[in-house]
Amino acid sequence: MNFRKLFGSKPSGRPAETQADRGLLVFDNTSEVIRAEKTLRENGWSVKVMGPPPEIQRGCDLVVEIPLIEELNILRTLEHAGTAPLEVVPVTGPLLTPVDLFQVKDFGAHLMVRAANMKITVEKSTRTIVNISGGGCPDVPYIAARLIGRTLDDAPSPRDIGHTLCGYALNLAFEKTLELCSS
Repeated sequence: MNFRKLFGSKPSGRPAETQADRGLLVFDNTSEVIRAEKTLRENGWSVKVMGPPPEIQRGCDLVVEIPLIEELNILRTLEHAGTAPLEVVPVTGPLLTPVDLFQVKDFGAHLMVRAANMKITVEKSTRTIVNISGGGCPDVPYIAARLIGRTLDDAPSPRDIGHTLCGYALNLAFEKTLELCSS
């Protein structure tokens, strides 16, 4: 029986206090990262997808940052879901610090957010999406056609209409743009 089911507690979901409190889940491919992130979020953990530091790149350009104190429970959850990582690497020094996937550029009237290789640009005053660029995946033109000209509030989530790494990266940029335009 699951401890949480017995005692009603939830995963803490709190961000790590220090670098030593964080760990990185390393996966073989991007699909596994996406499944792991979704599984962990559905189970209440606050996780972050990042770029791996060069020292631990294994086959995927993404890692999942987790609170290391929750490692055992997280691994059990992922193993139960059939998405176990190749390894867990504690963040023990500055060389193992993951790379933030986001770059934000404010052009005054417009805001551009880049996640990995995908960019979304919005007109700040109306929150209208004016451009989608980057990537080389086959679903990018379709996603762009569905988003450009719509407001952030009316546009579909790229995750719901895309099926590739580019769609996933664009969804990260979309969510970051929503966060920045709401504050």
